[in-house]
Amino acid sequence: MLNAITAGTMMLSSLGAPVTGVHTVAPPPEHMTIQVVSANGSGCPEGSAEVSVSPDNKAFTIAYSKFLAQVGPEAKALDFRKQCQLSLNVNVPSGYTYAIARADYRGYARLEEGASATETAYYYFQGMPTNTRRQHYFKGFMDKQWQVTDQVAVESLSFLPCGDKRYLNVNTELKVDAGWAPKTTTNFMTMDSADGNLETIYRVSWQACPA
Repeated sequence: MLNAITAGTMMLSSLGAPVTGVHTVAPPPEHMTIQVVSANGSGCPEGSAEVSVSPDNKAFTIAYSKFLAQVGPEAKALDFRKQCQLSLNVNVPSGYTYAIARADYRGYARLEEGASATETAYYYFQGMPTNTRRQHYFKGFMDKQWQVTDQVAVESLSFLPCGDKRYLNVNTELKVDAGWAPKTTTNFMTMDSADGNLETIYRVSWQACPA
């Protein structure tokens, strides 16, 4: 079980039930909380990921410490692909529901010319369709931090239906392909956050539920 910290695709529009005439509201004054129900995958072995909620209730972050995909002389056969699925129990204040409006993914990549990598992510409410998959491509030469953003238009926000109790499943994958880069070199892509600056950030929109 991972630690939970409180207060601190092609399409992204079908996370929950689509809502016409969307009216978002200011975040509730009471804090949302998040508990990690389960963590599965080679990208997030036990104890290597943490979830925290922003004090203003506008976002939550996931920080990984062992999310590294690589190929090369020092890599194991299956290290070219790393993935993680987190099941999150998001507790929202009474009278409100939420949607994921934006996700910012960050990391570092070292790719020789000829090598490439992909970052794939999707998230969905338990028991609902998984149509939020989006993939981003990177190619060498590259030796720097990377960041990609998946954003949902306000009119396309999909909220968890009021009163429903469903886990939010968050899935991410990193994959590296050596291509025609020299076999003696190591190519890697990471979501590691050794200094706390490379968290994945999920921005939240709020909606008031009928009284």
